[in-house]
Amino acid sequence: MNASASASVPTTADTLRSALGGLLDGLPPKQATAAVERLIANYRGRTPTDAPVLRDRSDVAAYAAYRMPATFEAVRAALYALAEAAPQWAPGSHVDVGGGTGAATWAVDAIWEGPRDTTVLDWAEPALALGKELAASSGSQVLRAAEWRRAVIGAGLVLPEAELVTVSYVLGELTPQARQAVVAEAARAGQAVVLIEPGTPEGYLRIREARDQLIAAGLRVAAPCPHDGTCPIEVGQDWCHFSARVSRSSLHRQVKGGSLPYEDEKFSYVAATRFPAEPAPSRITRRPQIRKGLVLLDLCGPEGEGLTRATVTKRHGDLYKAARDADWGQEWPPTSP
Repeated sequence: MNASASASVPTTADTLRSALGGLLDGLPPKQATAAVERLIANYRGRTPTDAPVLRDRSDVAAYAAYRMPATFEAVRAALYALAEAAPQWAPGSHVDVGGGTGAATWAVDAIWEGPRDTTVLDWAEPALALGKELAASSGSQVLRAAEWRRAVIGAGLVLPEAELVTVSYVLGELTPQARQAVVAEAARAGQAVVLIEPGTPEGYLRIREARDQLIAAGLRVAAPCPHDGTCPIEVGQDWCHFSARVSRSSLHRQVKGGSLPYEDEKFSYVAATRFPAEPAPSRITRRPQIRKGLVLLDLCGPEGEGLTRATVTKRHGDLYKAARDADWGQEWPPTSP
């Protein structure tokens, strides 16, 4: 893992934003907005399909400008949790399934240093072409050397074996049968598998089903769950999701309005491995609530303990200070309070 992973992320994110700059030049604003609105509907998981979501250059440009920074931040957060669970491990090979314009490959590059063979698979040629173009403008030898290959994402998919397989914001585009086939193939091919979906109730259910499938295939959960047992959340009552902060582009402001320079990307994920990893003792599942003299933490704990709420007060000393600095999605208690 990058010794300065958290410090290097802004640099990688800035490089990505720079590469995305000017991407919409020449594309009429109304066309960009229409493409984004259609893509938003798809990525909320309500329109499973057997065809690519990104259809042409305008779709791809709109997607990259609007969605790529958010996808990057969500995937980076999930990968960072995996890296925390396996600090001595770094992937020497990476396959990104349905990788589109390559946000996950940028996220992997932000977390781990060193040489790495990278393959991006997608069924949309325009997305692959733009992804390769963006990677060529980066300062990373790994990104510039990545292979961009067309593949039908669904039943019949065959992946090269890899130390890391990522599937981000893809499962919701697939029919249930295709989804199961993709997860099964990722489990077969990868030593570590990381799946990310939108942080909606539907996205969480897809991750929950995929988590069960990965465990049945012999992988062990590394993050976010502290265990491999049944998820303690009652379906329909709540859902497991996390948040990553994203700088808002001009296209974000154009489509959504508002004046804030950022927005929070909600996502659900699971990371599972075939090698030893140490899951968090507990995971903070909601934004900590800071009160006068105390902090309330909603936690998912070890198997059998389930969902709990911890109250950390000033009398806890250093742990109280850590709780005030803690964030949604982090492990608890911290390794070094």
